[in-house]
Amino acid sequence: MTAAAPPRRLALVVIARDEAGCIARLLSSVRPWVDDMLVLDTGSRDATARIAAEHGARVEHFTWCDDFAAARNRALDLAGADWHLVLDADEWVISGGEALQALRKTTPDFVGAMQLRDRFDQAPGRQAEAIGWLSRVLPGPVRYAGRVHEQPRHDLPVRRLALVVGHDGYVTERLADKRGRNRRLLAQALTEAPGDAYLWYQLGKDCAVYDEHQAAEDAFARACDLPAAAASPWWLDLVARRLFALKCLGRHAEAMDFAQTQMDAGADSPDFFFALGDLLLDLAALQPAQAGELLPMIEAAWQRCLTLGERPGQTGAVAGRGSFLAAHNLAVVLEGTDRADEAAALRAAYPQPC
Repeated sequence: MTAAAPPRRLALVVIARDEAGCIARLLSSVRPWVDDMLVLDTGSRDATARIAAEHGARVEHFTWCDDFAAARNRALDLAGADWHLVLDADEWVISGGEALQALRKTTPDFVGAMQLRDRFDQAPGRQAEAIGWLSRVLPGPVRYAGRVHEQPRHDLPVRRLALVVGHDGYVTERLADKRGRNRRLLAQALTEAPGDAYLWYQLGKDCAVYDEHQAAEDAFARACDLPAAAASPWWLDLVARRLFALKCLGRHAEAMDFAQTQMDAGADSPDFFFALGDLLLDLAALQPAQAGELLPMIEAAWQRCLTLGERPGQTGAVAGRGSFLAAHNLAVVLEGTDRADEAAALRAAYPQPC
């Protein structure tokens, strides 16, 4: 008889610096599902290392060298497991631990993608979530490349796992701590690889987070000029973000021209039509003489969002743009055009989450 294969080992792998406020949350959420937890401290001046050790992690140290891939790869080398779950200190497992447990009996011949729910402040006292799928469950030999916004390099198939992870590193109270951290590294990386559309996209996102709309548009435009961008999985997220940046800059005509070129690409994206409706409404407010012509287009855009519904599988999808957020905006327009009964029915059909 053939002996049963031993279970494969699964390790959490984290790089962290000055994350004393959240590292315990991460480790507590992951500890029931993994065999080992490796935290590579890259120069903390707070109690990150001590708290990580108190919560069951093996703590190692690394001299920071302005290269996220180098730090991640050192941590992966130290972990040395069959499977690696790569998370950041400001993330935590929401659900899907069973999918991690199942890896112990699974051959590591693919890369696992997890759903990341990225929280951000939409307005004072109100948060929203953007949803993305990230390749963060890696077979033992897989390593990273890239100074910043590093990516795992492999030729393996990617499977989506029933693993949901939260992230709140971009809520307002944490943004100040991160300001400029990645910008400098992105600038260095773009000096080395000016034709990398993904890096221009990431630079645009970093600028947009801090409401630096002109800088965001400059970066997004550079990404759009590169031939590989439109075929990338993050393209529709860039499109929606660029429409917003152009709107904030008052460049509505350019935004409309760009949106027109993306109608086919965005046909199944509630985020695209949400951004389009927002752009048209802003234009109508600035040019009241055109409001009569624009209002049907605005209604059609947000109605399209509701027809499409939520699409959490799309990169960068913001929860609610296919339901309650679009319904709220559409209801405001209906109320403003003396259709209160239609607005009330819409609000009842798509209530705001508590």
